[in-house]
Amino acid sequence: MKAQVIPAKQTHDWLLKKHYAHAIPSISYAFGLYVDGVLSGVITYGTPPSPPLRVGIAGEEWKDKVLELNRLVINDDAPENAASFLVGYSLRKLPKPSIVVSYADTEQGHVGYIYQASNFLYTGLSAKRTNWKIDGIDKDPHTIHDMFRGESNRAQKVRDKYGDKFFLVERSRKHRYVYIVADKNDRAKIMADLRYQIEPYPKGDTNRYDAGDNIETQLPLL
Repeated sequence: MKAQVIPAKQTHDWLLKKHYAHAIPSISYAFGLYVDGVLSGVITYGTPPSPPLRVGIAGEEWKDKVLELNRLVINDDAPENAASFLVGYSLRKLPKPSIVVSYADTEQGHVGYIYQASNFLYTGLSAKRTNWKIDGIDKDPHTIHDMFRGESNRAQKVRDKYGDKFFLVERSRKHRYVYIVADKNDRAKIMADLRYQIEPYPKGDTNRYDAGDNIETQLPLL
């Protein structure tokens, strides 16, 4: 079993076909897991889509150092420790200092045991929020929110177009994990500036998912 840096494009089939979100996020760093020379998993990191989140973790000084571990996909037939191996490898390859945030979605039955095994800090559940939804139209909430960006009263314009099919739903809460990639001095500074309270790890049943078959297009092991 081996891991290495891979082109972001090489993750696209994995993210679209195998990850439950079926979407490609912002990708700044991508890594692949190889088992017997075959690509068997991917992990990606990118800039979080929410500017308030980047500031909210540890303040203005560190906002440009915040990355989100936004996708992790491993084939079901990979070795038992494959996910933690890939997470650990990728964290060691990120630039220092970096503040990595990742989420385990309660709606998907995730607790975040992989982050616990990788020594992430647990900082509680995300805040209660709502998302816009259009009945019968499968669009990401951010896409719906941006449909009338720049126009005044855009929510009303969407409502005028879709009527009662346009409504708010409660967003699932997510377990939030943070990992600090830094030398001893920067880690101490970031910990002092951290705005989230560190809490005990949550427990509970967890669900695995594999939304598609193995990906046929493989990048050769270097």
